[in-house]
Amino acid sequence: MTDTPTLTEERKRPPRTYTITVNENTEVTLTEHNLTGAEIKAAAIEAGAPIQPDFVLSKVLPNGKQRIVPDDKQIHVKDGDEFWAVPGDDNS
Repeated sequence: MTDTPTLTEERKRPPRTYTITVNENTEVTLTEHNLTGAEIKAAAIEAGAPIQPDFVLSKVLPNGKQRIVPDDKQIHVKDGDEFWAVPGDDNS
């Protein structure tokens, strides 16, 4: 037996982090880059964002428009992404 590290051990690195912004003023640090809308909101709540799990989450697109991110839809998140979470329209 040798003390040579295995390929798996050599490839281990600290997890990469991604910082996103929710509602312009809450920075959220993530370690995964594929998350659902519900997971993004949960991470934002944990980071102190004054939002609720039932808020509607939208990703701010490069053109300034917003695209809704459903709770069950997984999206690719990258460093610097911006999101808005607002109360849903409960007018039935």
